[in-house]
Amino acid sequence: MRLLICLLVLISTSLYGQKSKTYTLRTIAFYNCENLFDTVNDSLTFDDDRTPEGSYHWTRERYLQKIENLSNVISKIGEDTSKTSPDIVGLCEVENLDVLEDLVQHPNLREKDYGIIHFDSPDARGIDVALLYKKAAFIPSSFKSHRLLLFDEMSERKYTRDQLVVGGTMDRENIYFIVNHWPSRRGGAAKSSPLRVRAALLNKRIIDSIQELDLDAKIIAMGDLNDDPIDDSLKKILKTKGKKRQLDSISLYNPMEAMFKKGIGSLAYQDKWNLFDQLFMTSNLVTEDRTTLSFWKAGIFAPEFIRTDKGRFKGYPLRTYSGGSYTAGYSDHFPAYLFLLKEVE
Repeated sequence: MRLLICLLVLISTSLYGQKSKTYTLRTIAFYNCENLFDTVNDSLTFDDDRTPEGSYHWTRERYLQKIENLSNVISKIGEDTSKTSPDIVGLCEVENLDVLEDLVQHPNLREKDYGIIHFDSPDARGIDVALLYKKAAFIPSSFKSHRLLLFDEMSERKYTRDQLVVGGTMDRENIYFIVNHWPSRRGGAAKSSPLRVRAALLNKRIIDSIQELDLDAKIIAMGDLNDDPIDDSLKKILKTKGKKRQLDSISLYNPMEAMFKKGIGSLAYQDKWNLFDQLFMTSNLVTEDRTTLSFWKAGIFAPEFIRTDKGRFKGYPLRTYSGGSYTAGYSDHFPAYLFLLKEVE
């Protein structure tokens, strides 16, 4: 007994005698901005409804309120843990560079010093994807917009969003981000599924092309995929895995799959929750080695202030418009996010 007590004391002394470790915490987020349009009528796109004379009576005052709302949400994603706003923010449903500049220059975000990477895409409504990055956290070195070519049954071109790929350096490591907004479920989920399969195929080709140049490339894809984590586009085309023990060196890990199976969603429709807003990554980010950038955990940011607080849609995302009526809300989607860790040397 005396020997056992002495042994326990030695172990405890050894554990408590270890030098505490500190880590750099990076937040990577994605947010569907739900029709972030300016008020100017673009003659080349179908944005007429989002003008002062349009059906939504989209005035300057409403636009500025939208900028206020979105910037407030972005500033708070992951803040409870990181004590700051995200280092990387993928966005979709943004009309142009002007609205992005208004967003990052809002007082809620101005001091964060975000850079913007954006390309105009051929989407019929004129909505694009974009990437915001904190200049102190990420140094971009490459960026490209990849066109998704789609055709209907009559071989007519269906214009949709490009997929944005940005490579650069974070904490002295190379990392790539892919921002997506896949085709919607208009016409029904089953009928439109082949369009999202095509989007997933393009995403896979992008990932494969990056890995051909650098087999050890760390890649995070994000976006409003208009599919859940268990749908064919992800499970059969990208072959994403929802459990860490299933991973091998060429796997893609999707932490949102386990969340979806627990009933967590990022948007709701007809009393059903979907988890369309997702982030998934190459398996080399899923490691216990904290001396390199590594995945810690993921989540959906859904505080009370961006939820509808009463009525039939209580608990749903608080939209800008509901049933055609202006509600001065935020978006019809909740943001998704994940944390990366790296031990400070």
